[in-house]
Amino acid sequence: MTATEPAAAPAAAPAPARSRLARLLPEDRVLRRLTWITLVNTVGNGLGMTLAAVYFHRILGFGIGTVGAVLTVAGACGVAAGVPAGRLADRYGCKPVMMALLAVQAVCAAGYVLVGSLASFAVLACLVAVADRGASAARGALFAEVLAPDARVKGRAYLRSVTNIGLSVGTVGAAAVLQFDSRGAYTVALLADALSYGLVAVLYGLLVPVPAWTAAQIEEAASGPNPALRDRVYLAATGLNAVVCLQFMMIEVGLPLWVVEHTDAPRWMAAGGMLVNTALVIVLQVRATRGTEEPAAAARVFRRGALLVAASCLVVALAADAPPWVAAVVVVAGVALQALGEVYSQAGAWALSYDLAKDGAHGAYQGVFNTGMSASMMLGPVLLTSVVLANGLLGWALLAAAFAAAGWGMTALVRR
Repeated sequence: MTATEPAAAPAAAPAPARSRLARLLPEDRVLRRLTWITLVNTVGNGLGMTLAAVYFHRILGFGIGTVGAVLTVAGACGVAAGVPAGRLADRYGCKPVMMALLAVQAVCAAGYVLVGSLASFAVLACLVAVADRGASAARGALFAEVLAPDARVKGRAYLRSVTNIGLSVGTVGAAAVLQFDSRGAYTVALLADALSYGLVAVLYGLLVPVPAWTAAQIEEAASGPNPALRDRVYLAATGLNAVVCLQFMMIEVGLPLWVVEHTDAPRWMAAGGMLVNTALVIVLQVRATRGTEEPAAAARVFRRGALLVAASCLVVALAADAPPWVAAVVVVAGVALQALGEVYSQAGAWALSYDLAKDGAHGAYQGVFNTGMSASMMLGPVLLTSVVLANGLLGWALLAAAFAAAGWGMTALVRR
């Protein structure tokens, strides 16, 4: 090298390799924080959801019918909470509303260990349901604030996979509590659930929303009548999505009862179906968001999911009168179809819930959309048991027809 030749630049140091855990986490800083928040929240939910009804019956001594009636009334209260909670999120901000509702859930979950009468049980159950459904509406609006518009659906899909992981971990912990079956074990688990709500409230407080719209837009949307309740297209989309959301009660209520009462499949398949569903949702949900970038495409993805769920109904119905292991294989095939339909229908629904909403009023719109889902889950058990299971193959065919009609209806609605 001569004196006039520049010295060679030193080689750039190789970028440090990301750990396996880091590769699993999203690169977006906000979404990564939401991942940890969701994981903490859903592990606690897995504990509480699995143990609550058993605790009320075995430890507190309330009859099964009484527990069911109280939880049904609480569910109705939760349905009524979504719309006003969404409006509050628009008026006062998603983060403070979320934190307040999580604080209510923390106090009420801790209060379960002090319940001594049916009245206190009913009041706490209703407050928990109101806070839970209200927080769900505010959470949907919060995602609209902190995630970029082109990342909302994929972000929600990622968080839903995390939700299933957290619920699975919480359910494993609940299984250990059920094995001990003592008041002390239930008390520790319920207090852990309460602690998770408090911790999540603090973590949300550290998350700084960055609104994508102006203060004038927010003020306009938050004043006057609820815009979502006057939006006929959005209300119709909410109703169609509510029909397809019956699939959650199908997998949680209809399938276990069908397996146990109407097929010769091994009884453990009643729980095995849920495990298959959970595993497939964890693996497939993010991939299912591809192609939901604009409303017409999102509606087609939603229709694809609804048709797959409809097909799953017909497959599950074939398990009746089949030999035990044939019935088991048929049930697994039906659950796999349902899980595939679930991830597509949810991806399409999330995209439409944002794309069809008015900027600056995502709280109001998410409140309406979540209310439709809540109503579906409240009415689902009754419809599954009194219409579908009571009519056997015909009942499953009717449910399949409802799913298919909702899927086709969504594409027709968005096309118009």
